[in-house]
Amino acid sequence: MRLNRSICTYLWFITAIAGLLLTIFLAISFGAKGMTLGTVWLAVFQYDPSITNHQIVHELRLPRVLGAAITGMAFAVAGAIMQGVTRNPLADSGILGVNAGSAFAVCLCFAFMPGLSYWGLIIFSFMGAALTTSFIVLLGSSTRGGLTSIRLTIAGAVVAAILHSLSTGVAIYFELSQDLAFWYAGGVAGVNWEHLRILTPIVLITILWAISMGRPITFMSLGDETAANLGIHTKLIRILGLIAAVILAGSSVAVAGSISFVGLVVPHIARRALGVDYRLLIPFSALLGGILLVWADFASRMVNPPQEFAIGAMVAMVGVPFFLYLARKERRDL
Repeated sequence: MRLNRSICTYLWFITAIAGLLLTIFLAISFGAKGMTLGTVWLAVFQYDPSITNHQIVHELRLPRVLGAAITGMAFAVAGAIMQGVTRNPLADSGILGVNAGSAFAVCLCFAFMPGLSYWGLIIFSFMGAALTTSFIVLLGSSTRGGLTSIRLTIAGAVVAAILHSLSTGVAIYFELSQDLAFWYAGGVAGVNWEHLRILTPIVLITILWAISMGRPITFMSLGDETAANLGIHTKLIRILGLIAAVILAGSSVAVAGSISFVGLVVPHIARRALGVDYRLLIPFSALLGGILLVWADFASRMVNPPQEFAIGAMVAMVGVPFFLYLARKERRDL
């Protein structure tokens, strides 16, 4: 039985890896300008800057698609971690207001420090996400009975609405509406190789760190009392887990804007396939998150070419019904 389960796990991972690679290759191949698969292959592995099609693939499509894959991984793992350490099936960096905190920090950077480097933008995005997360947890814990899934979700929604209103006000006052439209709608059209050189190591190292916390997070998802009886320092793991989620969400928002629901939908799908072992669930969520956001970006380009649809709206078409389903299920379980 255990052997069969191990084989199924390997098959799931092999399928997800193959699916991610195929999705990336297809997303690079199709666009406003059609290209043969052979041209794409040569542009990726034998790049010739003198060929126009190679330039389109290497300088525009490839960084965009890789950016979608990396940010999708980050949002998915952030959601998986938050669901595990808070025991909240509705947890997601967008729903709980973390993305809104990052976006508000980016808005302030545009208003008061327009020439800020990308590194500086990431740092401020981290700070916005960290402060927002801390405030939401404190707000949700301030009432009698402590922090619950519903209170955490409500607190996140309230804080996200406030921050969104403040960001809109700042954008209008400083005439930043055009610049901030990208961050609110979400998108990876502006991702370049410089962004990827900074973003990729941050995301991959943080995901590896999250995987190393997989065992204690698995026990915490079963309840704090159970985890404590098994020798897990629940408060420390919760803090470290939230720090990892903030790093992943903050860096991704700085690149792709505020994209919600990836971290909500993907971990539930991964949990259905592999169970609740976070040592497996975290890397599998990363693969599925990459696939989801690459497909969402591809769909946003192909719905009405050459015009583009907001990638955040594409994800929301799947995420909103899924969120309503989970919210209804959570209410029935109370």
